[in-house]
Amino acid sequence: MKRSLKQIADAIGARLIGASQAEISGVASIESATSSDLTFLEDEKHLAAALQSPAGAIIAGEFAASMAGARPWLISEHPKLAFARAAQMLRQNSSGDAAPEKIHPTAVVYPSAKVASTVRVEARAVISEKAEIGEGTRIGSGSAVGAGAKIGRECEIYPNVTIYPGTSLGDRVIVHAGAVLGSDGFGYVRDRKTGHYEKFPQVGRLVIEDDVEIGANATVDRGALDETRIRRGAKIDNLVHIGHNCQIGEDVVIAAQTGLSGSITIENGAVLGGQVGIGEHATIGEGVMLGGQGGVLPNKILRGKGQAFWGTPAQPLREYLKQLATLARLAKKD
Repeated sequence: MKRSLKQIADAIGARLIGASQAEISGVASIESATSSDLTFLEDEKHLAAALQSPAGAIIAGEFAASMAGARPWLISEHPKLAFARAAQMLRQNSSGDAAPEKIHPTAVVYPSAKVASTVRVEARAVISEKAEIGEGTRIGSGSAVGAGAKIGRECEIYPNVTIYPGTSLGDRVIVHAGAVLGSDGFGYVRDRKTGHYEKFPQVGRLVIEDDVEIGANATVDRGALDETRIRRGAKIDNLVHIGHNCQIGEDVVIAAQTGLSGSITIENGAVLGGQVGIGEHATIGEGVMLGGQGGVLPNKILRGKGQAFWGTPAQPLREYLKQLATLARLAKKD
Protein backbone atom coordinates (compact mmCIF):
# COMPACT_ATOMS: atom_id res chain seq x y z
CA MET A 1 0.00 0.00 0.00
CA LYS A 2 1.58 3.24 -1.15
CA ARG A 3 1.68 6.40 0.97
CA SER A 4 2.63 9.90 -0.08
CA LEU A 5 5.77 11.44 1.37
CA LYS A 6 3.65 14.21 2.87
CA GLN A 7 1.59 11.63 4.77
CA ILE A 8 4.76 9.95 6.00
CA ALA A 9 6.45 13.24 6.95
CA ASP A 10 3.39 14.40 8.90
CA ALA A 11 3.13 11.07 10.70
CA ILE A 12 6.77 10.95 11.82
CA GLY A 13 7.29 14.67 12.42
CA ALA A 14 9.92 15.16 9.71
CA ARG A 15 10.48 18.19 7.45
CA LEU A 16 9.90 17.31 3.82
CA ILE A 17 12.09 18.80 1.09
CA GLY A 18 11.00 17.93 -2.42
CA ALA A 19 8.03 16.29 -4.09
CA SER A 20 5.35 15.99 -1.42
CA GLN A 21 3.04 13.84 -3.56
CA ALA A 22 5.68 11.24 -4.41
CA GLU A 23 4.60 7.82 -3.16
CA ILE A 24 6.50 5.19 -1.18
CA SER A 25 5.48 1.57 -0.67
CA GLY A 26 8.34 0.06 1.34
CA VAL A 27 11.59 0.54 3.24
CA ALA A 28 15.09 -0.73 2.52
CA SER A 29 18.78 -0.14 3.12
CA ILE A 30 20.69 2.37 1.01
CA GLU A 31 22.30 -0.50 -0.90
CA SER A 32 19.11 -2.41 -1.72
CA ALA A 33 16.54 0.40 -2.02
CA THR A 34 14.51 0.90 -5.20
CA SER A 35 12.68 3.96 -6.46
CA SER A 36 9.60 2.97 -4.43
CA ASP A 37 11.52 2.57 -1.16
CA LEU A 38 12.34 4.86 1.73
CA THR A 39 15.78 4.64 3.33
CA PHE A 40 17.71 6.58 5.98
CA LEU A 41 21.09 8.15 6.61
CA GLU A 42 22.48 8.90 10.08
CA ASP A 43 26.01 10.01 9.28
CA GLU A 44 27.19 12.64 6.81
CA LYS A 45 30.19 10.51 5.86
CA HIS A 46 27.84 8.15 4.00
CA LEU A 47 26.19 10.95 2.04
CA ALA A 48 27.97 10.07 -1.21
CA ALA A 49 26.66 6.50 -1.10
CA ALA A 50 23.16 7.79 -0.40
CA LEU A 51 23.29 10.11 -3.40
CA GLN A 52 24.09 7.14 -5.64
CA SER A 53 21.20 5.07 -4.30
CA PRO A 54 18.04 4.83 -6.42
CA ALA A 55 15.90 5.18 -3.26
CA GLY A 56 12.70 7.12 -3.76
CA ALA A 57 13.34 9.25 -0.65
CA ILE A 58 15.86 9.45 2.19
CA ILE A 59 15.43 10.35 5.85
CA ALA A 60 18.49 12.19 7.13
CA GLY A 61 19.68 14.73 9.67
CA GLU A 62 19.96 18.49 9.25
CA PHE A 63 23.27 18.04 7.40
CA ALA A 64 21.29 16.95 4.32
CA ALA A 65 18.91 19.92 4.29
CA SER A 66 20.92 21.63 1.52
CA MET A 67 20.63 18.61 -0.80
CA ALA A 68 17.25 19.63 -2.26
CA GLY A 69 16.93 18.58 -5.87
CA ALA A 70 15.29 15.85 -7.88
CA ARG A 71 15.26 13.45 -4.89
CA PRO A 72 12.96 14.15 -1.91
CA TRP A 73 14.50 14.30 1.58
CA LEU A 74 12.85 14.02 4.98
CA ILE A 75 14.85 15.91 7.60
CA SER A 76 14.66 14.60 11.16
CA GLU A 77 16.55 15.14 14.40
CA HIS A 78 16.70 11.36 14.86
CA PRO A 79 16.75 9.74 11.37
CA LYS A 80 16.88 6.11 12.52
CA LEU A 81 13.92 6.53 14.86
CA ALA A 82 11.96 8.39 12.18
CA PHE A 83 12.73 5.59 9.71
CA ALA A 84 11.51 2.96 12.19
CA ARG A 85 8.26 4.85 12.68
CA ALA A 86 7.78 5.26 8.94
CA ALA A 87 8.32 1.51 8.44
CA GLN A 88 5.74 0.75 11.11
CA MET A 89 3.27 3.14 9.50
CA LEU A 90 3.65 1.52 6.09
CA ARG A 91 3.23 -1.96 7.55
CA GLN A 92 0.19 -1.06 9.66
CA ASN A 93 -1.58 0.67 6.81
CA SER A 94 -0.89 -2.23 4.49
CA SER A 95 -2.31 -4.84 6.86
CA GLY A 96 -5.10 -2.59 8.07
CA ASP A 97 -6.59 -2.18 4.60
CA ALA A 98 -6.93 -5.92 4.07
CA ALA A 99 -10.22 -7.67 4.76
CA PRO A 100 -10.24 -9.55 8.08
CA GLU A 101 -9.36 -13.21 7.65
CA LYS A 102 -11.55 -15.87 9.19
CA ILE A 103 -10.58 -18.70 11.49
CA HIS A 104 -8.83 -21.46 9.56
CA PRO A 105 -10.89 -24.67 9.22
CA THR A 106 -8.23 -26.74 11.00
CA ALA A 107 -8.03 -24.38 14.00
CA VAL A 108 -9.82 -25.36 17.21
CA VAL A 109 -11.70 -22.61 19.06
CA TYR A 110 -13.63 -23.66 22.15
CA PRO A 111 -17.22 -22.36 22.31
CA SER A 112 -16.59 -20.53 25.59
CA ALA A 113 -13.61 -18.58 24.15
CA LYS A 114 -14.20 -14.90 23.37
CA VAL A 115 -12.55 -14.14 20.03
CA ALA A 116 -13.06 -10.69 18.49
CA SER A 117 -14.44 -10.53 14.96
CA THR A 118 -11.19 -9.27 13.40
CA VAL A 119 -8.96 -11.91 14.99
CA ARG A 120 -7.09 -14.19 12.59
CA VAL A 121 -6.50 -17.76 13.76
CA GLU A 122 -4.24 -19.77 11.48
CA ALA A 123 -4.03 -23.50 10.75
CA ARG A 124 -3.94 -25.96 13.65
CA ALA A 125 -3.98 -23.26 16.33
CA VAL A 126 -5.95 -24.04 19.50
CA ILE A 127 -7.88 -21.46 21.54
CA SER A 128 -8.95 -23.13 24.78
CA GLU A 129 -11.99 -22.58 26.97
CA LYS A 130 -12.68 -19.09 28.34
CA ALA A 131 -9.65 -17.61 26.57
CA GLU A 132 -10.09 -14.00 25.38
CA ILE A 133 -8.49 -12.45 22.27
CA GLY A 134 -8.85 -8.78 21.32
CA GLU A 135 -9.47 -7.03 18.01
CA GLY A 136 -6.86 -7.24 15.26
CA THR A 137 -4.74 -9.95 16.88
CA ARG A 138 -3.24 -12.80 14.85
CA ILE A 139 -2.64 -16.28 16.28
CA GLY A 140 -0.04 -18.13 14.21
CA SER A 141 -0.31 -21.69 12.99
CA GLY A 142 0.23 -24.40 15.58
CA SER A 143 0.02 -22.00 18.53
CA ALA A 144 -1.82 -22.95 21.72
CA VAL A 145 -3.67 -20.46 23.89
CA GLY A 146 -4.49 -21.99 27.27
CA ALA A 147 -7.70 -21.88 29.24
CA GLY A 148 -8.53 -18.45 30.62
CA ALA A 149 -5.58 -16.78 28.91
CA LYS A 150 -6.13 -13.19 27.80
CA ILE A 151 -4.55 -11.56 24.75
CA GLY A 152 -5.15 -7.89 23.98
CA ARG A 153 -5.65 -5.94 20.78
CA GLU A 154 -3.35 -5.94 17.74
CA CYS A 155 -1.02 -8.62 19.06
CA GLU A 156 1.13 -10.74 16.76
CA ILE A 157 1.53 -14.32 17.96
CA TYR A 158 3.81 -16.18 15.55
CA PRO A 159 3.63 -19.95 14.83
CA ASN A 160 4.06 -22.61 17.51
CA VAL A 161 3.84 -20.27 20.50
CA THR A 162 2.52 -21.82 23.72
CA ILE A 163 0.62 -19.56 26.10
CA TYR A 164 -0.22 -21.38 29.32
CA PRO A 165 -3.58 -21.10 31.11
CA GLY A 166 -4.20 -17.85 32.96
CA THR A 167 -1.45 -15.89 31.21
CA SER A 168 -2.31 -12.29 30.34
CA LEU A 169 -0.93 -10.28 27.41
CA GLY A 170 -1.64 -6.58 26.87
CA ASP A 171 -2.10 -4.73 23.59
CA ARG A 172 0.36 -4.75 20.66
CA VAL A 173 2.45 -7.57 22.11
CA ILE A 174 4.66 -9.47 19.67
CA VAL A 175 5.64 -13.07 20.47
CA HIS A 176 7.95 -14.86 18.05
CA ALA A 177 7.87 -18.52 17.03
CA GLY A 178 8.43 -21.21 19.62
CA ALA A 179 8.19 -19.01 22.70
CA VAL A 180 6.64 -20.50 25.84
CA LEU A 181 4.82 -18.16 28.20
CA GLY A 182 3.57 -19.05 31.66
CA SER A 183 5.21 -22.44 32.17
CA ASP A 184 6.02 -23.71 35.68
CA GLY A 185 9.02 -22.23 37.41
CA PHE A 186 11.98 -24.36 38.46
CA GLY A 187 11.08 -24.74 42.13
CA TYR A 188 11.68 -27.78 44.31
CA VAL A 189 12.03 -28.61 48.02
CA ARG A 190 14.61 -31.21 49.08
CA ASP A 191 13.64 -33.83 51.61
CA ARG A 192 16.70 -33.95 53.87
CA LYS A 193 15.98 -37.49 54.99
CA THR A 194 15.70 -39.09 51.57
CA GLY A 195 17.56 -36.56 49.43
CA HIS A 196 14.65 -36.52 47.01
CA TYR A 197 13.20 -33.33 45.52
CA GLU A 198 9.51 -32.49 45.62
CA LYS A 199 7.86 -29.86 43.47
CA PHE A 200 7.04 -26.53 45.12
CA PRO A 201 3.63 -25.17 44.03
CA GLN A 202 3.75 -23.16 40.80
CA VAL A 203 0.28 -21.64 40.89
CA GLY A 204 0.97 -17.96 40.21
CA ARG A 205 0.49 -16.19 36.91
CA LEU A 206 2.33 -14.33 34.17
CA VAL A 207 1.35 -10.79 33.17
CA ILE A 208 2.83 -9.17 30.06
CA GLU A 209 1.94 -5.51 29.59
CA ASP A 210 1.47 -3.44 26.41
CA ASP A 211 4.06 -3.10 23.62
CA VAL A 212 6.32 -5.92 24.79
CA GLU A 213 8.22 -8.02 22.23
CA ILE A 214 9.43 -11.54 23.06
CA GLY A 215 11.90 -13.34 20.81
CA ALA A 216 11.84 -16.81 19.29
CA ASN A 217 12.20 -19.76 21.68
CA ALA A 218 12.23 -17.51 24.73
CA THR A 219 10.67 -18.88 27.92
CA VAL A 220 8.98 -16.89 30.68
CA ASP A 221 7.81 -18.74 33.80
CA ARG A 222 4.72 -17.79 35.74
CA GLY A 223 4.99 -16.89 39.41
CA ALA A 224 5.24 -19.59 42.04
CA LEU A 225 2.58 -18.17 44.38
CA ASP A 226 2.30 -14.60 43.07
CA GLU A 227 3.13 -13.30 39.59
CA THR A 228 5.87 -12.77 37.06
CA ARG A 229 5.40 -9.41 35.32
CA ILE A 230 6.95 -7.99 32.13
CA ARG A 231 6.19 -4.27 32.07
CA ARG A 232 5.32 -1.97 29.19
CA GLY A 233 7.73 -1.72 26.30
CA ALA A 234 10.24 -4.35 27.40
CA LYS A 235 12.13 -6.05 24.54
CA ILE A 236 13.29 -9.63 25.06
CA ASP A 237 15.54 -11.32 22.51
CA ASN A 238 15.62 -14.93 21.28
CA LEU A 239 16.52 -17.77 23.64
CA VAL A 240 16.12 -15.74 26.83
CA HIS A 241 14.89 -17.46 30.00
CA ILE A 242 13.05 -15.52 32.72
CA GLY A 243 12.36 -17.45 35.91
CA HIS A 244 9.37 -17.35 38.23
CA ASN A 245 8.46 -14.22 40.20
CA CYS A 246 10.75 -11.97 38.15
CA GLN A 247 9.75 -8.32 37.76
CA ILE A 248 10.95 -6.78 34.48
CA GLY A 249 10.61 -2.98 34.29
CA GLU A 250 9.46 -0.68 31.51
CA ASP A 251 11.64 -0.35 28.40
CA VAL A 252 14.10 -2.99 29.60
CA VAL A 253 16.19 -4.61 26.85
CA ILE A 254 17.45 -8.19 27.29
CA ALA A 255 19.72 -9.70 24.62
CA ALA A 256 19.88 -13.32 23.50
CA GLN A 257 20.82 -16.28 25.70
CA THR A 258 20.42 -14.37 28.94
CA GLY A 259 19.18 -16.39 31.91
CA LEU A 260 17.38 -14.98 34.95
CA SER A 261 16.83 -17.04 38.08
CA GLY A 262 13.73 -16.62 40.20
CA SER A 263 12.58 -13.46 42.01
CA ILE A 264 14.87 -11.04 40.15
CA THR A 265 14.00 -7.36 39.73
CA ILE A 266 15.14 -5.53 36.60
CA GLU A 267 14.22 -1.87 36.94
CA ASN A 268 13.08 0.52 34.20
CA GLY A 269 15.41 1.17 31.28
CA ALA A 270 18.06 -1.40 32.19
CA VAL A 271 19.99 -3.08 29.34
CA LEU A 272 21.31 -6.66 29.61
CA GLY A 273 23.80 -7.91 27.02
CA GLY A 274 23.93 -11.39 25.54
CA GLN A 275 24.58 -14.43 27.73
CA VAL A 276 24.16 -12.54 30.98
CA GLY A 277 23.42 -14.72 34.01
CA ILE A 278 21.75 -13.40 37.16
CA GLY A 279 21.26 -15.22 40.47
CA GLU A 280 18.02 -15.31 42.43
CA HIS A 281 16.73 -12.27 44.33
CA ALA A 282 19.23 -9.94 42.63
CA THR A 283 18.27 -6.40 41.58
CA ILE A 284 19.49 -4.55 38.50
CA GLY A 285 18.82 -0.85 39.06
CA GLU A 286 17.20 1.68 36.76
CA GLY A 287 19.21 2.42 33.63
CA VAL A 288 22.05 0.03 34.48
CA MET A 289 23.90 -1.49 31.49
CA LEU A 290 25.21 -5.01 32.05
CA GLY A 291 27.70 -6.19 29.43
CA GLY A 292 27.65 -9.51 27.58
CA GLN A 293 28.44 -12.63 29.64
CA GLY A 294 28.23 -10.57 32.82
CA GLY A 295 27.37 -12.53 35.96
CA VAL A 296 25.47 -11.21 38.98
CA LEU A 297 25.53 -13.19 42.23
CA PRO A 298 22.33 -14.01 44.15
CA ASN A 299 20.93 -11.14 46.26
CA LYS A 300 23.36 -8.66 44.68
CA ILE A 301 22.15 -5.12 43.89
CA LEU A 302 23.64 -3.12 41.00
CA ARG A 303 22.87 0.61 40.99
CA GLY A 304 23.95 3.53 38.81
CA LYS A 305 21.77 4.92 36.04
CA GLY A 306 23.72 4.95 32.79
CA GLN A 307 26.63 3.04 34.37
CA ALA A 308 28.09 0.01 32.62
CA PHE A 309 28.98 -3.18 34.52
CA TRP A 310 31.02 -6.08 33.18
CA GLY A 311 32.55 -9.38 34.17
CA THR A 312 31.73 -12.08 36.71
CA PRO A 313 30.99 -11.06 39.37
CA ALA A 314 29.80 -7.91 37.59
CA GLN A 315 31.53 -4.67 38.54
CA PRO A 316 31.80 -1.15 37.14
CA LEU A 317 33.44 -1.23 33.71
CA ARG A 318 36.37 0.99 34.70
CA GLU A 319 37.29 -1.30 37.59
CA TYR A 320 36.92 -4.37 35.40
CA LEU A 321 39.27 -2.92 32.75
CA LYS A 322 41.84 -1.97 35.42
CA GLN A 323 41.85 -5.54 36.67
CA LEU A 324 42.35 -6.88 33.15
CA ALA A 325 45.26 -4.48 32.64
CA THR A 326 46.82 -5.59 35.92
CA LEU A 327 46.52 -9.26 34.98
CA ALA A 328 48.10 -8.54 31.59
CA ARG A 329 51.11 -6.85 33.27
CA LEU A 330 51.53 -9.73 35.70
CA ALA A 331 51.42 -12.23 32.83
CA LYS A 332 54.22 -10.35 31.05
CA LYS A 333 56.41 -10.51 34.15
CA ASP A 334 56.10 -14.29 34.24
